[in-house]
Amino acid sequence: MIQQPVESSGRSFTSDEISLIRQTTRTFSSLSLTELSRTLCELLEWKRPNGKLKWEECRALLERLNADGIISIPKLRSAGSPGPRKVNTSAHVESEAPVTGSAGQFEPLTLQLVQASNRELTSIFKQLIERWHYLGHKIPFGAHARYIVSSEKLPGRYLACLQFSSPAWKMAQRDAWIGWSAEERKRNLQFIVSNSRFLIPPYVSVRGLASKILSLAAQRLPEDWERLYGYRPLLLETLVERARYKGTAYKAANWIQLGCTTGRGRMDRDHVLDGKSVKDVYVYPLCRHAQEKLRSAKPPVFVDNESSEAFV
Repeated sequence: MIQQPVESSGRSFTSDEISLIRQTTRTFSSLSLTELSRTLCELLEWKRPNGKLKWEECRALLERLNADGIISIPKLRSAGSPGPRKVNTSAHVESEAPVTGSAGQFEPLTLQLVQASNRELTSIFKQLIERWHYLGHKIPFGAHARYIVSSEKLPGRYLACLQFSSPAWKMAQRDAWIGWSAEERKRNLQFIVSNSRFLIPPYVSVRGLASKILSLAAQRLPEDWERLYGYRPLLLETLVERARYKGTAYKAANWIQLGCTTGRGRMDRDHVLDGKSVKDVYVYPLCRHAQEKLRSAKPPVFVDNESSEAFV
């Protein structure tokens, strides 16, 4: 029997809610993991401010509870060979002619939101990230927004990719800068968005391009995020691996450097990787008095038009 609340994605689940999850997974064992996640979101009223189900976060919780032996979840239905899905790289992505010059020569720049309905653009985004970003392509967890950057002066060419997704649950430098309590962080973490991928392919060597794109993204993202998820973020954050990059573009775009991580990561419980992957922490306020607002803001609320009930 679970006595202590279970924390996941900024929400505490009581022992009664864990019991409901256990009972539901037994009762609906024939459902796929995605279907089960959606069902539980409805039962637990676990939704985003715009009313959409947090099924991806719920799925992660189910996988965690399953690994801990608390519940038993359906086995993944095979849709092909086992292992991570491979991103096939096309010749279009592999063999690009060099792009050189300065950012002003390619203005105006266009940041196009990559949506699942646009399969061609989604495919190109995945290919570029998989081919050229050192972390490769991974399906973003939870709320996210992806952009691909182009210039009307180079039709059919792509200059950069950006991905924004859920923030780190804890980050000492960021949390100290905000000055919030554990309860305030738990309540308002969703107002922070992480720039989890930023790629300019190696065939693009344009002076000032990276900082220009970061500035445009900071202007564009809040409106898109509000339209997608029902609320406006207050702060952007990112981690820059010190051994690979100097963070020049973020500094030029007026991001604030807060310090660096220990280089361990959350999976290094035995301290065997100390200092081997040190990352510089940068933040970018999206409004005035962002620190104060992150401490005092109330969680975004949406209204269910059919029942007129408000949910957090």
